[in-house]
Amino acid sequence: MTKTWFITGASRGFGREWSIAALDRGDSVAATARDTSTLDDLVETYGDRLLPIQLDVTDRDADFAAVKQAHDHFGRLDVVVNNAGYGQFGLIEELSEQDLRDQMETNLFGAVWVTQAALPFLRAQHSGHILQVSSIGGISAFPMVGAYHASKWALEGFSQTLAQEVESFGIKVTLIEPGGFSTDWGGASAKHATQLSDYDEVRQHFADQRAQRTSKSGDPKASGAAVLKIVDAENPPLRVFFGEAPLSIATQDYESRLATWNEWQPVSLEAQG
Repeated sequence: MTKTWFITGASRGFGREWSIAALDRGDSVAATARDTSTLDDLVETYGDRLLPIQLDVTDRDADFAAVKQAHDHFGRLDVVVNNAGYGQFGLIEELSEQDLRDQMETNLFGAVWVTQAALPFLRAQHSGHILQVSSIGGISAFPMVGAYHASKWALEGFSQTLAQEVESFGIKVTLIEPGGFSTDWGGASAKHATQLSDYDEVRQHFADQRAQRTSKSGDPKASGAAVLKIVDAENPPLRVFFGEAPLSIATQDYESRLATWNEWQPVSLEAQG
């Protein structure tokens, strides 16, 4: 059976490639973008199976209207992909209040609003699959992207709760956690805090570390086939990594956490009284 998708941030990166992967196999896609002209070539290729919708996900009312428009147009929704987001760069002391609020509005609240808008339709049909685009940065953390990590760690907790709340309605939730991919996440779409000169030396050190960490990037086009396998699975995972690096990063991080928790367990018990 063909599926109907709602994908945010479809103008480029994962959103665009997953839209193409779905359309290529005969599915229908409601694709949102701030500038829908970026979708003109897809409309020309796929015709009325692609519904372009202008959307800024930080606008809650617009999110609800966009999801309703997609449902009214296609008659159902099967896969909802919260992909819209960007990377905010800056050391913690450098981040302004606006930097932090803007990051959370897009990466967290945008996903919350779209999810809330879609749930009544998915509950009514007793089926559906919500894909939340998180990151290896949703379970681990590195210097200079603290605001981004805050947004993705929040998305992870929200989505794990969501999965438990909607399971009885036949709705699935999957957190996709990519490592480094050749998107413009760290390029044109990124935002940068005003730098403090006192951090120049450590900033360069952290930048060198990041360059080594991201030296081998994945191909967003290849990820389309992986997404299709996830949405077609009878029992899709709550969490899944995309790319080679995340598993080793997570293994090292979680082994370190478990070792520390076990080491300090006597103090933990003491605190209980």
